[in-house]
Amino acid sequence: MIPDTMTALKRIALVVFASLALTAPVLAHPHVWVTIKSELVYAPDGTVTGVHHAWTFDDMFSTFATQGLAQKTKGQFTREELAPLAEVNVSSLKEYDYFTYATADGKKTAFVDPKDYWLDFANSTLTLHFMLPFVAPVKAQALNLEIYDTTYFIDFTLAEKEPVSLKGAPAGCKLSFARPQEMSFAQGKKLSEEAFNDPAIANNWGSNFANKISVKCP
Repeated sequence: MIPDTMTALKRIALVVFASLALTAPVLAHPHVWVTIKSELVYAPDGTVTGVHHAWTFDDMFSTFATQGLAQKTKGQFTREELAPLAEVNVSSLKEYDYFTYATADGKKTAFVDPKDYWLDFANSTLTLHFMLPFVAPVKAQALNLEIYDTTYFIDFTLAEKEPVSLKGAPAGCKLSFARPQEMSFAQGKKLSEEAFNDPAIANNWGSNFANKISVKCP
């Protein structure tokens, strides 16, 4: 029997987000891969209002996620057909801090619930788009963002081409970014052994593989 839409939605919520609570040794390597494109959005007064993310999931995960979803055209999904799945994904992000961590002039800066979110499906992959607003517009000379999963269950990596951009930024602002290093076999083995002895270690080892975005303004 082909699973109905609700069953598929429950699966996606369970696999992508709830599975992050699995035991540490299982998390020695990622199980889902996400390619990131991010855009920092500025207001006319020079403050940053938030970041627009576009996260493209790997093809295997995308196939699993869309299994059983109703579609008018085989092999294709409209934004409307994917809307319930997008809502499940976005509502599940809050528990994991949206996998996005920001500081403004060295101080932690929080986000509020995402808005303007949707999923699209192209080339056999799902891409989740969403605007992640700051609690309040941010005015800072140094704004830093890190994107990662603390448990490294999900591997986030900035796209190869034009991964980060600024929208409406004041003149003189300079953008830089850095992709994470790849986990070597030795690192994975060492982390698994340490996590086996102390599961708390696994709770933040993903920070070693963070994507880093930095904006410095006059």
